[in-house]
Amino acid sequence: MERAGSKIDSKLFIVEKIKEIMTEELEKLKKLAKEYSDSLAKLGKELSEIQFNYKVIENTSEQYWQNRINEFKKYNEKGTEYYTQAHALMNLADKEQSGLFLLNISKLRQIGSKLIANMEEVKQNPSVIKSKDKQQSKWSKELREKLIESSNACLHHEMDMNKFFREFYETHLKKILE
Repeated sequence: MERAGSKIDSKLFIVEKIKEIMTEELEKLKKLAKEYSDSLAKLGKELSEIQFNYKVIENTSEQYWQNRINEFKKYNEKGTEYYTQAHALMNLADKEQSGLFLLNISKLRQIGSKLIANMEEVKQNPSVIKSKDKQQSKWSKELREKLIESSNACLHHEMDMNKFFREFYETHLKKILE
């Protein structure tokens, strides 16, 4: 009978140890999630201060387009930092979903590069941006359309990523961070 009691004590000890380890791991996870969340909030604030607008403006100044390219590069770099931090936070809760988000970050970089290339082309020939020019060539119209399409693609992809992250946050991260 004493042996049975010793086995029960041994099993209870193991269960208690497992609970203790799980509690420690959960606390580490919460602490890490809080750090990542704080870093994400800081990056989000910095990103909002850049205030890049995807709207295509019909400005025919080469300097305007150079400034626009520089602004977008700065915005895109900070955005990539922000989404990479969001990915790290998501990875704590669900590796599969965070993997999908990582693919979205890659796609954002790709369409951002396309937008930069289109803006560079416009910078070389700023007069192509005028939509009211009746003498505009087919090439000019196509370039203008490519610029608008790539700008819209970036905007909509970013909106989709934000929506995806918000939904993920609500379903997976909110509980951990509370």
